[in-house]
Amino acid sequence: MRRKCSLAMIDCAGYFRFMSDTLRITPVTSKRDRKAFVDLPFRLYRDDRNWVPPLKGEALGLITPEKNGWYSHADVQLFLARRGDRVVGRISAHIDTLALTMPAAQGFGPGVGQWGLMDAEDEAVFTALLAAAEDWLRAKGMTRALGPISQSIWEEPGLLVEGYDHPPTIMMGHAKPDYRGWIERAGYSPVKQLITYDLDITQEFPKLVKRIIKSGEANPSIVIREVDKRKFEQEAAIILDILNDAWSDNWGFVPLTPPEIKDVGVKLKPIVFNDLIRIAELDGKPVAFMITLPDLNEAIKPLNGSLLPFGWAKLLLWLRKPKVRTMRVPLMGVRKELQSSRLASQLAFMMIEAIRKASVEHYGASRGEIGWVLDDNQGMNSIATAIESKVNKVYQVYERAL
Repeated sequence: MRRKCSLAMIDCAGYFRFMSDTLRITPVTSKRDRKAFVDLPFRLYRDDRNWVPPLKGEALGLITPEKNGWYSHADVQLFLARRGDRVVGRISAHIDTLALTMPAAQGFGPGVGQWGLMDAEDEAVFTALLAAAEDWLRAKGMTRALGPISQSIWEEPGLLVEGYDHPPTIMMGHAKPDYRGWIERAGYSPVKQLITYDLDITQEFPKLVKRIIKSGEANPSIVIREVDKRKFEQEAAIILDILNDAWSDNWGFVPLTPPEIKDVGVKLKPIVFNDLIRIAELDGKPVAFMITLPDLNEAIKPLNGSLLPFGWAKLLLWLRKPKVRTMRVPLMGVRKELQSSRLASQLAFMMIEAIRKASVEHYGASRGEIGWVLDDNQGMNSIATAIESKVNKVYQVYERAL
């Protein structure tokens, strides 16, 4: 015979089962909460062979204000979903104050908040988390939501909607196929697609591209040079100056701030190699750049998020002379004054070819990934097509009025 609760004469066992199934959404307020926030994907994706576990220290740094320069111009609230004591979902709601100052025609602008870092066991959990994020944004005066953007536009924007069948490269996201339906059923519509391209870099480029490169090499006004890591700050300043000019009219552009630049430098310096980053000079003036990174995900995937006990030694050995299958091109830019000219594509082809050769000869790479590229970036999409690369992943950003 079941014991009865004396006060309301309800079934105690049934009552506590109900309480254990009740979904609670709570803000992240402690180190313990942040740890739970980071740990959740390790459980949700443990059977997904294409998910790459991030280093937990890096993931914690991303959501810790003191360790992420982006927080200097962001207002952020993280949320956890729990059923009983079990964490079953997470989401971030955030407002990039610099994004609020950007032209509305470029995607952000006044009243636009964002959400990201979303993972959930099921659609009911996701719906509750999204409602909490939207309520927080409304309370802050936001009238439109974009997502997922995790968390800065320079980190992992967009939801993976094509390309689940292979792992992401460094600084690219992964997601469960179910998430797309959950977001769209919540009333969100696609606003922008971000594309990555895959190519076999062991093969030479088509004859037309080779002729364009050869013509550029014969032009004494053009110099394609390697960066000098010994002058890291000076070279980074040159690249940043070109980037801010080249990308300033792009959808989603938000300028990088000094605290962010410092953080990016610390994170990326170990995988910066002189022959994989090129600056194009025209009559002695830097006018274009291309950054290529060896795919660090290939090295960290076996570590399952931890550098202990011997992961740090394996990673350090890899960083000294990486041998990888894949190289990723996360950023390329040509100054706006040249973007509508034939010279822009010529400089791009020349940099791509120089780095292609170095990637194969010095790092043993056989595959390249370019992106992400905005779906309406005709120049970059044309370059990717000309070198016979193929779309391998598509990420989608959604919007909804609040």
